[in-house]
Amino acid sequence: MKALHTMLGEYLALRRALGFQLKREGALLPAFLAFLDAAGSPAITTELALAWATQPATASPRWWAQRLDMVRIFARYVHTLDPRTEIPAQDVLPHASRRPQPYIYTDAEVVALMAAADRLDDPFRAHTYRTLFGLLASSGMRVGEALALDRPDLDLEQGILTVHHGKFGKSRHVPLHPTTRQALAGYATARDRRFRRRATAPAFFASLAGTRLVYTNAHLTFFRLVDRAGLGGRPPRRPRLHDLRHTFAVRTLIGWYQAGLDVERQLPVLSTYLGHVQPADTYWYLSAVPELLGRAAQRLQESRGGTP
Repeated sequence: MKALHTMLGEYLALRRALGFQLKREGALLPAFLAFLDAAGSPAITTELALAWATQPATASPRWWAQRLDMVRIFARYVHTLDPRTEIPAQDVLPHASRRPQPYIYTDAEVVALMAAADRLDDPFRAHTYRTLFGLLASSGMRVGEALALDRPDLDLEQGILTVHHGKFGKSRHVPLHPTTRQALAGYATARDRRFRRRATAPAFFASLAGTRLVYTNAHLTFFRLVDRAGLGGRPPRRPRLHDLRHTFAVRTLIGWYQAGLDVERQLPVLSTYLGHVQPADTYWYLSAVPELLGRAAQRLQESRGGTP
């Protein structure tokens, strides 16, 4: 019978081949097996899985539930190879995951955020963040996708960006609005002028050192600019950089309603543009903003012949 460590390696390789990154699982499941080794158990048991999942004692119930869920999914795989394996029941450490309410930006707030970026101390840094925020707002790209862009990924002639490493390893082409293409072309020119005397990273968005813009630094800068722009006072929560993606999805639907298009038929187009595997994933981004609800209610009323 295969050892658990061998099965774990095969399990992670199989799921990663299917497109799952499994960064947490790759770090935590080996620790779980070390916990079993220390307990002298050759097989997964519910008791030991629960004991490991609830570490540390000061962690949140949500984190405990996430740790146990990693073990539960792995245990299902192992059970097919080793019938001694116990699979923790689904109702053990239940914790309902709540979807955070996204912050849907108004057009004026996006403009204010970009204007705040313009006031950064270094002109090139200001240009970088203004262009980054504008790209996210106009394309709905994930933050990580934008920061991972390399210079050849932008086809200025065609006005298309190529995302090579999206979620689940998927690649896609992102058509750009002409104004977005012009803004990116202007930034590329400024970047090349800034670093013309020395070699830099192939990244499209560059830091002051000429290296790729770092995810953590981009977020810290964003939160400072949110305060400078006077955003964040509107409930239900402070805006996130990722909420620009939510805003793009919602505004796209509103535009389709306004144009009288069949939104249900158009939704797969939005899913493809956003890099989702299926339209069901796109629904996660569609928040019940008043204008969107009003458009949907109007369409429902029209489909019933005007009956309220």
